Amino acid sequence: MTITKKHILCLLIILVIAIGAISIASAYTGTGFSHNIPSSKYYDMSASDILSKYSDTECHVEETAVCTKVVDGDTIYLDNGEKIRFVGVNTPERGVEGYITSKNFVQKLCLNKEVGLDIDDSKHNDRYGRTLAVVIVDGKNVNEMLLKEGLAEIMYMPPSEFYPYDWANSNTHVASSHSSSSSSSHSDTSSETSDSSDAGSYVGNANSGKFHYASCSSVNKMSEGNKVFFTSRDEAINQGYVPCKRCNP
Repeated sequence: MTITKKHILCLLIILVIAIGAISIASAYTGTGFSHNIPSSKYYDMSASDILSKYSDTECHVEETAVCTKVVDGDTIYLDNGEKIRFVGVNTPERGVEGYITSKNFVQKLCLNKEVGLDIDDSKHNDRYGRTLAVVIVDGKNVNEMLLKEGLAEIMYMPPSEFYPYDWANSNTHVASSHSSSSSSSHSDTSSETSDSSDAGSYVGNANSGKFHYASCSSVNKMSEGNKVFFTSRDEAINQGYVPCKRCNP
């Protein structure tokens, strides 16, 4: 049989289709996390409706910029050129159930709006060069919202300034590959914090009315003028200060 240009063209088309099918079958799915929350759940809700459900965050805005693009539920682009990866959380990848809902949720809250960032001081960037941060909108922690809404799972990867288990509720999913190591890491951190408390060192924030272990990352972010020092937990409470939810003094 004589091979003609038509035969070669047909073979090339078949080869392209086969490669495409293999690519789709092996598409990246991350941890495989998915959820079945329909996009319609948030269709009639405004950003204000969603934000009103949550209390102001204890995280601190270190920089601000406008969100120009939402890649998915845990990655956004800013007008200053930064690519932000929401620290401590993981949402469904493209092609996985729940991807659209998580992405649309973040778009409603962030797209074309000014957002604040509390950058992870312990690990500034991930291996892809993205800035790891808590994204803050109108004083609310969007990372926390994703977890509590069931739109993301916990992905705690120490070292990290933030402990996402504090943002979760009883129904929040945990990325299985990180659960055991994260529990161990938090236990180590708790032990170190306990040693600090034995020394009787507590620091209050005159602005927020909260007090912390001296080793708490929040203390480093306080202005010196707002720091109030206590020798005991009872002393701080008696003066009207409340415990920090991050270090739990």
